[in-house]
Amino acid sequence: MAKRVRDATLDSKEARAKLKARGKPYYKSIGPGLHVGYRKGKEAGRWVVRMYVGDQNYRVETIADADDKLDANGETLLTFWQAQDKARELHKRLSGDTGEVAGAYTVKEAIDDYLLWMEGNRKSSKDARWRAEALILPELGSDDVSKLTAKQIRKWHSKVATTAPRLRTKADAEQRFKELGTDAESIRQRRATANRVLTILKAALNYAWREGKVTSDKEWRRVEPFEDVESARVRYLTIAEAQRLVNASSGSFRDLVQAALQTGARYSELARLRVEDFNADVGTLTIRESKSGKARHVVLTDEGSELFALLATGKHRGQLLLTAPAGGTWEKSHQFRPMIEACQNAKIVPAIGFHGLRHTWASLSVMNGMPLMVVARNLGHTDTRMVEKHYGHLSPSYVADAVRAGAPRFGTVPSNNVVEIGSR
Repeated sequence: MAKRVRDATLDSKEARAKLKARGKPYYKSIGPGLHVGYRKGKEAGRWVVRMYVGDQNYRVETIADADDKLDANGETLLTFWQAQDKARELHKRLSGDTGEVAGAYTVKEAIDDYLLWMEGNRKSSKDARWRAEALILPELGSDDVSKLTAKQIRKWHSKVATTAPRLRTKADAEQRFKELGTDAESIRQRRATANRVLTILKAALNYAWREGKVTSDKEWRRVEPFEDVESARVRYLTIAEAQRLVNASSGSFRDLVQAALQTGARYSELARLRVEDFNADVGTLTIRESKSGKARHVVLTDEGSELFALLATGKHRGQLLLTAPAGGTWEKSHQFRPMIEACQNAKIVPAIGFHGLRHTWASLSVMNGMPLMVVARNLGHTDTRMVEKHYGHLSPSYVADAVRAGAPRFGTVPSNNVVEIGSR
């Protein structure tokens, strides 16, 4: 009998009860090209099997109901373990009694399996999917994972670093690209992008290795990212610039800008805020859905509390604190044009993106002496590594303070007058 595969989220009815109902099943790999899936329903769930059938295609079959409400009977109601056995039987029968699935395990399959896992465990799955489809699959998608070489991956990695950035393009139009810059900053940015895409590829390949799809990870472990390309100084506004930006904004966009400057929250986090997320008694905002998937409390200043009290005035629980000009939710790109116009009107050159308001809150807080851990917690980071990386140079440090306090002074005064020795 094949070894049973454990999964803490699927192997008991109590664990499955905690899952959210969604369109896609919750999958668990139980063999090469073979997955058991649990499709959550309003009352009970159903077991499905997902099998690779060659030519980069999968076949999905429903095999039985899950024992969520009634006891398993081994036929129409199955436990997680029985669903695994049933899936293997069906797989064996459909694959000609070989126990094998035709075709190599490709990079595309590895990416697909990894993204399926990400959808249930990470908030960044959409970004990972976009980058994979744009920069990984066109070059490596059809390659057999077990035959990938470090040389091949390095060649692809270098090619990504010399690929022009994509521009927003309509779905039915030919993809447009930004002109590829040759200055040092443009090269750094493209190498940083290549590193991020390499991280996605290696994460997918490592997931395939951990799931037993390939026998070794030594080839991609030998591939190193570009060095010293993640150290760009973040762009932030001064207090005066921030005031000008607020004054140059109007209506609901002005509220959005002020909310970002008062909290350092991400655009998507602000767009989801509701009346009950503001606690006027303690002066905090609750961010229920963040990039990390964990909720956090953002502590507000008196000024920030006053702003959100005004935003909540006359609204009831469940209503949005910040609404778009038309009255609905601020969607993904709604802030793009108003931000450009506000920067132009405020004479902020170069213009700053909306995410720069998060950097502004963090940078000014650090320069005012706020401990890095406090900044990290308000921003939603689990530790200070990201804060140190982007804002550490702005923080008054023990070394800097000690040098400025104790280094010798020579009493020299800068002067443009040159006096020859012995001329007096």
